[in-house]
Amino acid sequence: MSTLLAPIFEGSAAAIMVNGFMQMQALPIDAVMRNQYGGHSQYLTLQGLAVSVLCMSVGLLSGILPGISVLKSTKRLLMIIAMPVSVVVSIIYWSLLILFPALILSADLSEGTTPTSAAPNEAFRLPLSIDLALHAAPAVFLIFDFFVFEKKYNKREANVIAPVAAALFGLWYCSWVEHCGKHNNGIFPYPFLTESNFPGRVGIYTTTVLMSLGAFRLINRLHK
Repeated sequence: MSTLLAPIFEGSAAAIMVNGFMQMQALPIDAVMRNQYGGHSQYLTLQGLAVSVLCMSVGLLSGILPGISVLKSTKRLLMIIAMPVSVVVSIIYWSLLILFPALILSADLSEGTTPTSAAPNEAFRLPLSIDLALHAAPAVFLIFDFFVFEKKYNKREANVIAPVAAALFGLWYCSWVEHCGKHNNGIFPYPFLTESNFPGRVGIYTTTVLMSLGAFRLINRLHK
């Protein structure tokens, strides 16, 4: 039964996430992203979304072509990255959106205000359907897929591969976003990064990596 359900679920999940991204391209925030150095790739949300879509797509291919074992192992490796990143993105995004929206929504700089004094631009608040597709669906889909269609990660995968993957992905992201920030006049993709100095941002990056690793270990521990 799961042989049939897995590729159907994974294909549907990938389609929903891609559709959310495509719908976002019609919104004002997409033009802001595209006009910045680094474009969409600056955003952890969209990097996580890309890895999540890739993970689900490889899972779909694995279900269609079960004889190609490398697809199965590739999906599991991608999931080690995508699942905890998507969980952390959901936790940070929804917490800040509800409690401190000015720290997550792009600022309105149309009147020449500075990033720290500008109010959040409500035009950049995503419609709920797109918001859920980008900031909730990846975590929900990946966790469901893991518990229903995947086996628990073994000790080596959980204690060696997962920490290395989290560290490498975190190092890549912080290096890239810092590079982009220098080319965007000190403006970072998220206001809470723009308003932090370099040591503060390093602390944020480090905390995010630790959160992702903690999320992975908790989810893996709950898997029977």
